[in-house]
Amino acid sequence: MPRPTRHASTAVREGAVVPWDESVPISTGTVTARQETDASVLLEVNGVPSSHLHPDPRHLVFEYMRWMDLAIGLHLEEPGASTPQIAHLGGAGCALPRALAAAYPRARQIAVEIDALLAEQVRSWFDLPRSPALRIRVGDAAQVLSSWRDDRFDVLTRDVFSGSVTPPALVSRDAAAHAHRVLRPGGLYLANSAAPPGTSVLADELATLGAVFTTVGVIAEPAHLSGKRRGNCVLLASDAPLPPGLERALRSDPVSVRLATDDQVERLRRRGSIIE
Repeated sequence: MPRPTRHASTAVREGAVVPWDESVPISTGTVTARQETDASVLLEVNGVPSSHLHPDPRHLVFEYMRWMDLAIGLHLEEPGASTPQIAHLGGAGCALPRALAAAYPRARQIAVEIDALLAEQVRSWFDLPRSPALRIRVGDAAQVLSSWRDDRFDVLTRDVFSGSVTPPALVSRDAAAHAHRVLRPGGLYLANSAAPPGTSVLADELATLGAVFTTVGVIAEPAHLSGKRRGNCVLLASDAPLPPGLERALRSDPVSVRLATDDQVERLRRRGSIIE
């Protein structure tokens, strides 16, 4: 099958040979790279879309990553470290770290990826920042989180799934406490949560984060927020107020998305149970 015409700009590392549309063995199954007509790359892990890398690193295709990027950008505008320290639980194609590196060249990032062969392929195939701008650490996200020292990061993100759910070890009160511990005072924690309709996943996660952090919030489409259909929501937690202007900034997103009001968050928290 002929490949799309290569654009002058690309997400592929110069000189890399990518086996397009082939299922390549990795530690946890297979990975497949598919090049789109705009020269962006869709990365599928075990047949599930996992990352989308655009030639423009700042162009994020996955909606929840755009929402995280907006929140992180507003958070980093506040007075703080001149060299932001950012950690990501979950790596895959590292689309969000790549976008943040383009926006904040002085940032130092680490992405934790459990699959050693996937991390190796991603590094060899794609135009990713090199260390120390971005390090990829192979390991179990919950174990690595618990090993980090206190007050290390300005921002921490979680985007880890086993099948369609986040591993229990990463949604527990203990995990929230470790996230709180490794963040600097006023740091921001963001988590990708996929809540199936009719479940208490979102409410339970908010209740758990609220038992540890002073401020919690959620970014979601209205149908997801009301539990009418499955979707990716971004949970936010901090000991500082959420980034000012976030609700207004979200209105520019192509998707009809909102930052839940304080009343909505509180109602969800009351319906949820802390995950021990």
